Amino acid sequence: MGQGPVPVSILTRARHSKPPAIILGGSENALSIVRSLSGAGIPCHAINYPHAPVKYSRFCKWNDIPKSPGTIPESWAAYLLGDESNHLRGAVLLAASDEAIELIASHRQALLEKFRLDLSNPKAQLCMLNKLCTYEAAQRAGVPTPKFWVAGKREEIEKLKDKLIFPLILKPFFSHRLKAYFTVVRKFDELLDAFDATCRAGIRVFLVEMIPGGDDKLCSYYTYLNETGNNLFDYTKRIIRRFPVNLGSGVYHVTDHVPDVKELSLKLFREVELRGIANAEFKLDERDGQLKLIECNARFTAADCLLTASGLNLSLFVYNRLTSHPQPATTSFRLGMRLWHPTRDFLAYRQLNKMGLLSFPHWVRSIWKPQIFPFFRWDDPLPSIVKPFASAVRRIRAWVTRAKASRLRPVGLASDQSRFRHNDRSAIGQDSQGIPN
Repeated sequence: MGQGPVPVSILTRARHSKPPAIILGGSENALSIVRSLSGAGIPCHAINYPHAPVKYSRFCKWNDIPKSPGTIPESWAAYLLGDESNHLRGAVLLAASDEAIELIASHRQALLEKFRLDLSNPKAQLCMLNKLCTYEAAQRAGVPTPKFWVAGKREEIEKLKDKLIFPLILKPFFSHRLKAYFTVVRKFDELLDAFDATCRAGIRVFLVEMIPGGDDKLCSYYTYLNETGNNLFDYTKRIIRRFPVNLGSGVYHVTDHVPDVKELSLKLFREVELRGIANAEFKLDERDGQLKLIECNARFTAADCLLTASGLNLSLFVYNRLTSHPQPATTSFRLGMRLWHPTRDFLAYRQLNKMGLLSFPHWVRSIWKPQIFPFFRWDDPLPSIVKPFASAVRRIRAWVTRAKASRLRPVGLASDQSRFRHNDRSAIGQDSQGIPN
């Protein structure tokens, strides 16, 4: 379950008094990690998708990975396990995406011969990647969840017709595979059409009740579970807004004390015997006053820079544990710290304004506070400058690819796979109800 003793060869062959850190995958969380660790004098190396914002940070060295047969994460694995990465032997390897978690869990023993890995129970981590496994574990632990139904065939969906509650969500078992994301349906006929499309796209889904209420009902709990399963600190935050509203990822977060979320989270973590970094996300269901589980992440999340700014430098905490320099965990954090995605939050305001839920003066007052930004920093501006241009190029390429594909595929089938894909959000880990990462 744990890392176990680090081989003597690793300790003796480390090339730095402070071993380098390798950040695997991720988006804004990867950027936050390299900024945090570099500030402590730790050399950082990034392994990621070619368009990742961290590539342009002055605080890390970008590792160009030779493309091997298979997926990009398979190329990462080949590089890490091959001779090309021997100069990084003894480095601390940190996962910042679901692909990275899966890679490390699948090759853990081989990677331990070469790198320092965080404390982990791979079986529990893989369960948390599987959304259905997560919900089933929560039920065993007595943790409230939205109502959900499992159906593998259209005929099974039809048998559930009288039991289903609309609107509901088609939630992928694994959101990071095939870059799958959720679909919201409001009528039974829509459900059948969407289910058929997911099947044709090769995506396994189950059905989840959509919890009503505003995005400000979403909250998160973070901790670190040691070798005996004890939580070493408690950290909570809330969502203020998401985009798209009620569906997308968090665009405005605030640190806050959230009652009851700790107890529910620890019940789930201990049910699956999770170790290391642990994050659970809930939404308050105003119909019964219960917090209900949305998702669990056993890794650094998109809001890592908010944690760091409010007093919890999680990446440095993990690094120090792995390099035999453990430090006491933070016992408190600053409340009222805010993480803001300006462009996407403005889009959220526009959507809420059209719905009659948020006026322009109220939106301005809500953001007229000191803010933390996920990408921009004065001492490291390039990631925030390059990111919008790279995103625009990817959107144009995707449009051209879809246009070409639509001319080659039968009508009705051309969009099945593209319909169920992220727009390059695999490192964020967007959940079926827009998780507040």
